[in-house]
Amino acid sequence: MTERRIPSPADPDAADAALVSQPIGYWSGAVHRAVTRRIRDAMARMDVTQPQWWTLNRVAADPGPTRETVAAQLAEVADGPYEIPRVVDQLLHRGWLLADPEQRLFVTDEGREAMGRVTGLVTSLRAEVHDGVSDEDYVTTLRVLRTMLGNLDGGKQRA
Repeated sequence: MTERRIPSPADPDAADAALVSQPIGYWSGAVHRAVTRRIRDAMARMDVTQPQWWTLNRVAADPGPTRETVAAQLAEVADGPYEIPRVVDQLLHRGWLLADPEQRLFVTDEGREAMGRVTGLVTSLRAEVHDGVSDEDYVTTLRVLRTMLGNLDGGKQRA
């Protein structure tokens, strides 16, 4: 059984020995904000947004979804229920997506070219974020976070 510890106030400078009592909410939130900020700033320099990237990838992975399907698939990561439908409109306007007469979505050649450019950026950002973190430590971290999420969601595990 794990020993119960009294949580300490968040301390970015805590020594390794003190990390066991640090609040997961602080650290997971700080990492989320820093990673999101870095990704969005880098993508902005390429005139693309993170939600546009998510949407292009969803449509490319399974061509032919409707706007509603894509919005439902990305609802958990979107900033509200209207973000992804707006992104679909932006991508249609840009010519990176097209809709057929049944309103199914497809990535255009221009969209694939954009995805190629952004893929290089995303790959380099991932390497930057993961610098000094082994694959084994990364997997362990995600397993721990997934377990904590399951603990908070009434025991249900997420994929």
